[in-house]
Amino acid sequence: MKILVLNCGSSSIKFQLIDMKIKDVMSKGIVEKIGLKGSFLKNERNDGDKVRLEGEILDHQSGIEYILGLLTSKKHGCISNLNEINAVGHRVAHGGEQFKQSAYIDDNVIQQISKCIELAPLHNPANLKGIEAMKNLMPNVNQVAVFDTSFHQTMPDYSYMYAIPYSLYTKYGVRRYGFHGTSYRYVTQKACDKLNVNINTQRIIACHLGNGASIAAINCGKSVDTSMGLTPVEGLIMGTRSGDLDLGVFTFIMHKEELGYATANTLINKHSGVLGISGVSSDMREIEEAAEEGNERAKLALKMYDYRVKKYIGAYTAAMGGLDMLIFTGGIGENADITRRGICNNFEYLGMELDDEINTGLRSKFKVISKESSKVKIVVVPTNEELIIAEDTQKIVSNIE
Repeated sequence: MKILVLNCGSSSIKFQLIDMKIKDVMSKGIVEKIGLKGSFLKNERNDGDKVRLEGEILDHQSGIEYILGLLTSKKHGCISNLNEINAVGHRVAHGGEQFKQSAYIDDNVIQQISKCIELAPLHNPANLKGIEAMKNLMPNVNQVAVFDTSFHQTMPDYSYMYAIPYSLYTKYGVRRYGFHGTSYRYVTQKACDKLNVNINTQRIIACHLGNGASIAAINCGKSVDTSMGLTPVEGLIMGTRSGDLDLGVFTFIMHKEELGYATANTLINKHSGVLGISGVSSDMREIEEAAEEGNERAKLALKMYDYRVKKYIGAYTAAMGGLDMLIFTGGIGENADITRRGICNNFEYLGMELDDEINTGLRSKFKVISKESSKVKIVVVPTNEELIIAEDTQKIVSNIE
């Protein structure tokens, strides 16, 4: 079975075509700047063939048309015709409380995803555009939605509820949902398989550290808490998001600066995080370079970033009554040895001992980076959300055929 995995953002589409028989990525790429000047498609085939195509890509349907055309092209394609695509798996950001697992896409599922737009106004509309585009372009192909939030639906109510009037939960669904669930599913199972331990016996804290960052407490294979909340703003300091913030500070700033809702929302989503602290960049590599050159605000940003993650690790360890494994994943988690070192420093009291010789220079490779004497395994696990989406899609489609 060949499955096309689509991850549609507001102005981009990431894609992979995966041959599930041998778990091989036949082709992968991205369409960027949809509806903007300078839009383009980049693709890399599994034999190393690379291409960048520029053109006027006005909407998501046009972008997906470009993708399908490239996949079947004689020069850069990997399939002879579209009939070789057996199913399409979509990453969908928010499934609310309705979706505790992935779902076959029909009119009812589309309607339920639409109802979650108010919970994820930046993400779900783009996800739906990808689904509708595939309905138009390949009306007979089976489609499956895989939700970022579904993995966290195992959280207990005392973990996901906010201390606000209960009526706001019943009326609007205001609660913690969490994100990066597909990544957490992959890295926890991968780590346990590699280390030959039963996931149902493990207390795991997983840190998905990228431009968007979160941390999750996973006890016996189930999410019991996570740092992102109703939206992806809560929790860790991120590239441009504030993370945890005193609501009094937020209302104070809105009052003093006379900010409306839209501007205030942009402030905490686009102008905060390590960008706002450092004034340098949202890219940790550039902040690290600035810190090495003596930039004090860049140094502060790095310290604050590490400290926030460290606090969550301590809290989640207490919540689970101990810790067996700490996982780093995501662009920063997989590649930034300085960040991993800063987070793990002074955790010896938990029995956590980083092997800095192994950690130094490690990039995007599965590796245990703790010392043999460490009671807590520290592991770097490159994530593969697309494979989880493809596996769920294969399973669901196979059951209905």
